[in-house]
This record gives sequence, structure tokens and C-alpha cells, in this order.
Amino acid sequence: MKRIFGLLLVLSVGIFLCGLAVAEDKATKDECVAKCKEAAAMVKEKGLDAALKTINDKNGPFVWKDTYVFCLDLNKTCNIAHPINPKLIGKNLIAAKDAGGKLFFAEFINMAKNKGEGWVSYMWPKPGEKTPSPKITYVYKVPGEDVAMLAGIYE
Repeated sequence: MKRIFGLLLVLSVGIFLCGLAVAEDKATKDECVAKCKEAAAMVKEKGLDAALKTINDKNGPFVWKDTYVFCLDLNKTCNIAHPINPKLIGKNLIAAKDAGGKLFFAEFINMAKNKGEGWVSYMWPKPGEKTPSPKITYVYKVPGEDVAMLAGIYE
């Protein structure tokens, strides 16, 4: 009986620790805000081109845990930096809809232009999945520039 109890205790602790490890691999809303503002500060310090080069680096500081920062040109309504899917750079996605028909990309642009910052929720498949999941993305307009930094997490 003591042996079974000991085995169950070891298994329980192992499962708990695995759960903590998985939780630590998920980005938080606070991290998304901080990383977007850090990217915006880099634009001010080093210029847009240098910042975009850093943001586009999939091994750089703006790709962490299970998310990343990407950058939108608010006038051209397209991605100008995307470290995970560079094929999206230059594509006008203003008409992009989520699984429920929400024009989420247009909401990104409107949030940046009208409020300067905020969260946009929508449905989008997690990487490697086909079924949409709830996602929320932070949008931060770089002060004095016509670009916005964004980072999102699945809820």
C-alpha cells in the first residue's frame, strides 16, 4: 500500500511539474504589451528599417514562448514585418476574415488609427490545427509613425 501511494505521489508531482513547464511556455498579455512597446521604442531609437530587420528575425528578441511581434503599415494596410510567415509581408489583408466572418485585420488597423492601442479578439487556428480557437491580439501604434506593432495569444 505504501508503495502504491508513493508511486501515485511521484506521478502526481511529475504531472504537476509538466503542467508548470507548459504554462511557462505560454506568453501572457502583459508580455505582448511589453514586447510591442519595446519594438516601438526600437523604431524611435534605431529607425524603422533596423527595427523591421530585428522583428523579422525568427530567432530574435521579438519571438518568444508561443508568440511573436509583427508590424503593420497602417496606410498600405499590410504586414511589413512577420517573423513566422514572411510570405505575409506586403500582402494587403484588410478583407481578411476569421472563421466567424469578423474582419479582424481591419479591426487591427482601426484600433491603431482611432485609439492608438488596444486588444482585438477573433477566432484563428493554432499553429498546426485547422479548428479555430479564441485569440486576442494587442495592437500598439508607434507614436509619430504610420505603423503598429502587434502580438497575440490564444485564450
